[in-house]
Amino acid sequence: MAIINDISRTFNEFLLIPGLTKKEHTPDNIDLSTPLVKFKKGEESALKLNIPFVSAIMQAVSDDNLAIALAKNGGLSFIFGSQPIELQAAMISRVKSHKAGFVKSRANLTPDSTIQDAVDLKEKSGFSTFGVTIDGSSNGKLLGVVTGRDFHPERTPREGKIADYMTPIDKLIVGQVGVSLTEANEIIWDKKLNSLPIIDKEGNLDSFVFRKDYDSHKLHPYELLDDHKKFLVGAGINTRDYKERVPKLLEAGADVLCIDSSDGYSEWQYDTIRYVKDTFGDSVKIGAGNIVDKEGFNYLADAGADFIKVGIGGGSICITREQKGIGRGQATSVIEVAKARDEYFEKTGIYIPICTDGGTVQDYHMVLAMAMGADFIMMGRYFARFDESPTKKVKIEGNYFKEYWGEGSNRARNWQRYDSGGNSSLKFEEGVDSYVPYAGKLKDNMDRTIAKIKSTMCSCGCANLDEMKRNAKITLVSSTSIIEGGAHDVVVKSEKTNAT
Repeated sequence: MAIINDISRTFNEFLLIPGLTKKEHTPDNIDLSTPLVKFKKGEESALKLNIPFVSAIMQAVSDDNLAIALAKNGGLSFIFGSQPIELQAAMISRVKSHKAGFVKSRANLTPDSTIQDAVDLKEKSGFSTFGVTIDGSSNGKLLGVVTGRDFHPERTPREGKIADYMTPIDKLIVGQVGVSLTEANEIIWDKKLNSLPIIDKEGNLDSFVFRKDYDSHKLHPYELLDDHKKFLVGAGINTRDYKERVPKLLEAGADVLCIDSSDGYSEWQYDTIRYVKDTFGDSVKIGAGNIVDKEGFNYLADAGADFIKVGIGGGSICITREQKGIGRGQATSVIEVAKARDEYFEKTGIYIPICTDGGTVQDYHMVLAMAMGADFIMMGRYFARFDESPTKKVKIEGNYFKEYWGEGSNRARNWQRYDSGGNSSLKFEEGVDSYVPYAGKLKDNMDRTIAKIKSTMCSCGCANLDEMKRNAKITLVSSTSIIEGGAHDVVVKSEKTNAT
């Protein structure tokens, strides 16, 4: 028996101490790029992130829609693996085949749909322009287009048929599949359109190009692209069916793999990593985890992992610690594993990035995690709140939420992530089924988060993430200090107390 007397600490128990902010330390000069996979001393990582964010391998978070949105903003998604291989491969293919500016519509109507259907679809999807296809599918024969301007959500009869309000195909200006984005935008501007439907030669809907996306494209300077100007995308795998799954995911275009498991310090993970490396060579990159200490890191590093995830039990929907008594405070885990990574680098000349996964509640926790040594951050709850996540938006007591459930919950039925051999049933849950407050569009929220991170780094006198790891000063805080750090001894104005 080994007893570790050091206290297991969370991010909430630390604060950053300001460093010298020089004149060059302005948000525009802060570099948030970071390595995604391992590299040798003196070389560069084969895959890098433009911002240090990746989305969690979860049904409620990472599908192709969120993967495209996150890649546009410089991060990367790992498409969830708790689904049939063919469906996961199809999601990967859609990300890799996505043309920037060409939006695949996943929310369409039929002529017989009602205004109520349109209102419900707008509320659920966040879209305001819908293709009207013969069968309501995303690629059916296009019969017309209806937008939020074609009906009044309060005055138009809810039982009215979409056929009576849509702009029919014979009155639409459309583009043909094969048109370039430049040509499509020229049509939009010349004809003073808000959107341009793109159809194939049979008249089936392919995608939309929107006027607003012309400016939006210029607003995404951090787009994460491969050598062929296609979005980068990752894929989650398990330690059960990897021999069948991995070849299909690579064929679909996955740029990087990651093992999704409740416990990464296992022989099953070792075997999975070795299969990938021995079968496909080092050009195929694979992350592993999760672990919380030096021993776990070294085990997966020796197995050949290209990056290693840190954290057990810290996720907002994870109850592993509660159910099994296994885990460790996220801050303590990151600090120890980062030290192990640096020692491994000194010993071997190979730098293996670490990813903090879980325990990130506040935006400033992200900066703390990177100051403690994390190279990038995997998040679930953060991304589940956005329009682009795959879950439903629901209204509860006047407020909007999105559904969010853990891969360890009965709802996910993801028994493949439990490396316990043999039994394929979940006898108890390690995750919950929940809601998170709806937060709107991914870009709007990420811009705000990144602004906070850059501002904090300026205050710490650090221009990039390497400097944060080397130079940041961190202090423990007491419980009363945490209270002192928020609004206190005042009545905060709200709608109820704010008088004019």
